[in-house]
Amino acid sequence: MLDRILFNKGATPAVLRSLDASMLRTRVIANNVANVNTPGFQRVEVSFEDELRRALDKTRLKGVRTNEKHFEIGRRDLKDVHPQAYKPIDGTLPSGINNVDIDTEMAKLAENQLLYNYGIRFMRNTYRTINAAIQAKAMPLQ
Repeated sequence: MLDRILFNKGATPAVLRSLDASMLRTRVIANNVANVNTPGFQRVEVSFEDELRRALDKTRLKGVRTNEKHFEIGRRDLKDVHPQAYKPIDGTLPSGINNVDIDTEMAKLAENQLLYNYGIRFMRNTYRTINAAIQAKAMPLQ
């Protein structure tokens, strides 16, 4: 009961989902970089942010499925939003061997690292606040 109140409300579930997406994106980018010279390799990307944005959009109606065979309508539950790896349609061959551009992959890796670090910092502060409340201590200013 207490865990649902502490961890299933507010921004925590969205941040945890974004950390999952960052982990998958790191693995995908590492695989793309490892195959930069592999002939015919097709780069992979991760989609997540648009689905998260739609799930958090309170202006969209949220449908209720009464049968698992029914289509989902409206805004999705946050627990149903997961990162997806996919091969984008890209006919270019910047390296002449495949469609992996090392500079683009490195920029995406740096951006992903910033997002991951922000998520970790947010969760660390959340747990620090909970810990201070449990111990009845004041939170230090940062």
